[in-house]
Amino acid sequence: MSLIDALQNHPALLIAFAAIIGLLVGSFLNVVIYRLPLMMQREWTTECRVLLELDEDNAAEEDVFNLAQPNSHCPHCDAPIKPWQNIPVISYLLLKGRCAQCKTGISARYPIVEAVTALLSGLIAWQLGSPLLVLAGLLFTWSLVSLTMIDADHKLLPDQITLPLLWAGLIANSFGLFVPLADALWGAVLGYMSLWTVFWAFKLLTGKDGMGYGDFKLLAALGAWMGWQSLLVIILMSSLVGAVVGTVMLVISKRGRNTALPFGPYLAAAGWITFLWGEQIAQFYFRVTGIA
Repeated sequence: MSLIDALQNHPALLIAFAAIIGLLVGSFLNVVIYRLPLMMQREWTTECRVLLELDEDNAAEEDVFNLAQPNSHCPHCDAPIKPWQNIPVISYLLLKGRCAQCKTGISARYPIVEAVTALLSGLIAWQLGSPLLVLAGLLFTWSLVSLTMIDADHKLLPDQITLPLLWAGLIANSFGLFVPLADALWGAVLGYMSLWTVFWAFKLLTGKDGMGYGDFKLLAALGAWMGWQSLLVIILMSSLVGAVVGTVMLVISKRGRNTALPFGPYLAAAGWITFLWGEQIAQFYFRVTGIA
């Protein structure tokens, strides 16, 4: 019996397999979340030097920095992280949350991202069942985890993730995996245009930017995966949760109303929930409101 057959015939095995893979991928996502914005900043700096015709001889030489290099190391003492110290979640617990060399504390966010990625991956396998659908759902989930954390840190939704996510949704639905291709296409178009319209209406009324272009692309990607029918649920859910959580955060932090807050995490969370339970949510809404 092949692995695919085993996963197809044993749902518990599929869920466990997806959770373990998610745990390992979560470790890599920590690298993406930390390094991708820095890589983009370095690229922008280089482009500015070229545009301004600065003397490259006077520019500080930068070491190679990408998702593969340099090797993982402690940011405090530069000690290399050995393979046994890089096992998701387990190594953090064994090291008691501290660097093995200098004993500096390690952020708990690293094992949390790994554990959450594993949990979400297991839920995807539990809900979707088919290995092919699960594979697509895992790629969708991992992309949203990365975007959520990067936007929370930097108020940035990188094109390097949002655009491939959009194309992946269209490609997946060209085979009819989740919705018909026509619904996916219009989901992408209407997803982008809806927030684009809100952006310009707000800008014309207030003279300020209400959100970034990355939000348009993210909603377009969500529409490409789930079709135009999902957009209203995603927008309403993300706006409601964003308003409540944003208000609480502003009160707790005692910051002004003009403080910029990332909208991407709420879009991503609403999109992921809708991906799995959108139909049930819509039916519940119609039942409560008496529309159906």
